[in-house]
Amino acid sequence: MPYFVPPSASLTGGGPLGLSHRGFSPDGLENTLAAFQAAVDLGFGYLETDVRTTSDGVLMAFHDETLDRVTDASGPISARSLRELRGVRVGGREPIPTLEEVLLRWPDVRLNVDIKDAAGAAALAALIEKHQAHDRVLVTSFSDRRRLDCLRRLSKPAATSAGSAAMAALLLLSPLGLSGLVARLGRFGCVQVPVSYRGIPVVRPAFLRRCRRAGIQVHVWTVNTRPLMESLLDMGVDGLVSDRADLLSAVLAVRGAWPQGPGTG
Repeated sequence: MPYFVPPSASLTGGGPLGLSHRGFSPDGLENTLAAFQAAVDLGFGYLETDVRTTSDGVLMAFHDETLDRVTDASGPISARSLRELRGVRVGGREPIPTLEEVLLRWPDVRLNVDIKDAAGAAALAALIEKHQAHDRVLVTSFSDRRRLDCLRRLSKPAATSAGSAAMAALLLLSPLGLSGLVARLGRFGCVQVPVSYRGIPVVRPAFLRRCRRAGIQVHVWTVNTRPLMESLLDMGVDGLVSDRADLLSAVLAVRGAWPQGPGTG
């Protein structure tokens, strides 16, 4: 399966990647062009975002099912058209961008895209096809059904990370030496996991070793403190997803893995 790192990049085979979670905005302007620009300005070439689908089928860079938490509007985002959303502001200041706007604004940046609704699978596939962005997008979703639906619609492979069901199978079967088989059947080359789940550690040296032998990248979310970043990097993870893009870029710079933005591969 394709990897998120382009074959020509200096980080290939070595990592680690820094992924800016919903861009970077201490002011809470997540998933806006301003937040993504702030991350790019820090040297990020890998941005994590989420997509929700409008009533007229347009993919928006937005996390929540409803507009209430982060915007000056309320109600489900799926109940509004793109035109209606143009007047909505995140934090009362920034518009909600379409995913296409993000793709076009930074043509050399790679996007980790989390599909949040069923309609998003077909819409994301269509957008990847339209812009031939197969090597720029890592397709992910907690729902393997959505993720695989998107992948089946693509004319060429794209990088993808395991959904919840595929991840559960990997955790169950990797101690039996079946990591590679699970990855092939699940059609993923990457897992994106929390440090622990319900108090049970997920990211452990043995798990990392098994994933590495199977050629599976391990990205950890959402890591926002320097000590945890350092310990995970020392353990050998392939990538970190963080709200603290400023802190993560500084940590990776000390390790000689920064910047990772356009033109640095």
